[in-house]
Amino acid sequence: MTNLELQKAANEVRKGIVTAVYNAKSGHPGGSLSAADMFTYLYFEEMNIDTKNPKMEGRDRFVLSKGHTAPGLYSTLANRGFFPVEDLKTLRKLGSYLQGHPCMQETPGVDMSSGSLGQGISAAVGMALAAKLDNKNYRVYTLLGDGEIQEGQVWEASMFAGAHKLDNLVVIVDNNGLQIDGKVEDVCSVYPIADKFKAFNFNTIEIDGHNFDEIRAAMEKAKETKGMPTAIIMKTTKGKGVSFMENQAGWHGKAPNDEEYAIAMADLAKIEEELGKAGE
Repeated sequence: MTNLELQKAANEVRKGIVTAVYNAKSGHPGGSLSAADMFTYLYFEEMNIDTKNPKMEGRDRFVLSKGHTAPGLYSTLANRGFFPVEDLKTLRKLGSYLQGHPCMQETPGVDMSSGSLGQGISAAVGMALAAKLDNKNYRVYTLLGDGEIQEGQVWEASMFAGAHKLDNLVVIVDNNGLQIDGKVEDVCSVYPIADKFKAFNFNTIEIDGHNFDEIRAAMEKAKETKGMPTAIIMKTTKGKGVSFMENQAGWHGKAPNDEEYAIAMADLAKIEEELGKAGE
């Protein structure tokens, strides 16, 4: 896909995020929106997957370690064709297969259930090791929040990944700078992030998480790197694409009301219009 096509797809993913959280009257829009470009690149460009056969044995795996941003993953899966986009409106509803955190037993395209912060990367490391032990060539990707890496379990998993030279593993950190209680640096600073992963024998790459050229280059470098896992630290904007949500910690876990929903969708419609003009 071209960058413009990816930008258009990411904007549709953002529409789905806002619509899902609005209809649920709860959820986590901020970190879902900041990661929407990476979600889009992974599922529309990077990963070896099959929407008609979600459990394909040789598929690449993705683990959403920051599981509360499930609206971002669900919207991406829906727009990619794993299930109807209309079903996003059932987010968190009783009986829906789209619950507040991903469930691998219920949701097509979800490779690992996740919830408690820190556990996703541990599962991803296990998957990557399994591929090595079984002589399989699939790759494993996991997305973490910058607040999440305050968890000690993250570094235990990273130590193991580096020690076992899991070069089929890509750890992505969504560094939007905000967590539920405010700025990450004020709550419990995780900086410098890249240096920490380097200390655990990771190939580390720092990028703009909204720039598809940089995302593409980082993924190519990750595939070329042998003998060590890769950590991609992407600088992003929390609430990206929605004017009143951008860089606001309050939108970590809150649903828009009717008026806010209308503004958010108008913001995204404007972006869609601008992208349409860019393609003319």
